[in-house]
Amino acid sequence: MIESGGPRLRRSFGYGRLVRLSPVILTVVIAGLAYATPPEMAFSRLLPAAPALAASMWPVLPTVLLGTACLLLMIGLSLVFPDLGTWWTCGGIIAVTVAAAYGSHVRLQRERTLFQVRLVADAAQQVVLRPLPHRFRNVEIESLYLAAAAEARIGGDFYEVVDTPYGVRLLIGDVRGKGLPAVGAAAAIVNAFREAAHGEASMADVARRLDASCARHNAAHPPEAPMERFATALLVEIPHQGSRITIVNCGHPPPLIHGLRSVRVLEPSVPSPLLSLAELIGDQYRTDAFDFSPGELLLLYTDGIAETRARDGEFFPLTAWMRRQPPTPPRDLLTALHHDLLRHSRGSLDDDIAALAVRLRTP
Repeated sequence: MIESGGPRLRRSFGYGRLVRLSPVILTVVIAGLAYATPPEMAFSRLLPAAPALAASMWPVLPTVLLGTACLLLMIGLSLVFPDLGTWWTCGGIIAVTVAAAYGSHVRLQRERTLFQVRLVADAAQQVVLRPLPHRFRNVEIESLYLAAAAEARIGGDFYEVVDTPYGVRLLIGDVRGKGLPAVGAAAAIVNAFREAAHGEASMADVARRLDASCARHNAAHPPEAPMERFATALLVEIPHQGSRITIVNCGHPPPLIHGLRSVRVLEPSVPSPLLSLAELIGDQYRTDAFDFSPGELLLLYTDGIAETRARDGEFFPLTAWMRRQPPTPPRDLLTALHHDLLRHSRGSLDDDIAALAVRLRTP
C-alpha cells in the first residue's frame, strides 16, 4: 500500500481541527457582524445556526454549552440594540439547541454502532483475507486488496496461500454479488481450500472440493436473486522443486508472467467450470502446466483490475501495463499497480480488487 507522507498528514490534521472549530468561528463571525452592522440587518438571527452546526461534529454537552453561549450573546446584543427582536431569537436559539443536542446524541449512538460493525468486519477480514507471510520457502508473495467502497472492509473477492507437501498452493477468486452473502460464500470457499490443499494430491480434486463446498453453502443460504450464486477461481501449485507450475482456471481471468524479455498470458487449454456450477455442466476440472523460472514474476488478479474504467470508459490495459514495468520485487509491482489503478479511475473504483504477486527466488 502507498503510505502518506508527513507534510500531508499534518495538513489533514490542521484542516480537521479547523472544521471542528467551525461552530465557534461561525458564532464569533455572526456576533461580530451583528455588533458592527445596523440593527435592521439583524445578523443576530443567524445565531441558532451555530449549535445546529455543532450537532454534526460535537458531543451533546459542548453543543449545549455553545447554544448557551449564543443565548447569552443574544441577550448582550439586546442591551446594545434594544430593537433586535430578542425574545424571538432567544426562543429560536433554545429550540435549535435542544434539537441539536438530541441530534448529537443520535449521531453518537449510530457512530458507536458503526464502530462495532467495523470491528465485526475486521474480524471477518481476518478469516477470509488473513495476512499472508511474505515468503514461503523460496517463494516471495505480496497481496493487494482494494474495496470499491471507501467504508468497506471486505467484499466477494478472496485469496489464500498455503504451504503443503505438494508445493505452495495459491487460490484467488471472485464471488458473484456483493455484501454479506458474497462474503459468506467467499469464506466457505477459502476454508475449504485450506483443508483440501493439504489433503488432495491433484489440483483438479482440490477444485472439486471447492465446488462442493460452494454448492453446500448455496443450498444452506439460498441467494435472494433468481440467478445462481457462483464464483470464478484460479488455483496454482508451485512445486518445491522444478520450474513448472500447475494451474486450474475456473472461469477466472488468466494470470500473467513477467519474464526477463516478455509478458506471457497463461490461458487455459480448456476452461474448467465455475465453482458451484459443476453439477449443471459437469465437474471436468482440468490442469495446465506452464514454465515459471526463478526471477520471473507471476501476477494473479480478479476481474476488478482489468475492468477498472477511466472517465471515458476505457478499461485498464493490464497486459500492456505489465509490459512497461521493469523487473521489480512483488511488493513494488503491487504498489505501482495500486497507484496506476487509482490514477486511471481517478480514485473511483467500481468493483473490489484483489491481486497476488509471486516470484521464485534462486535456490
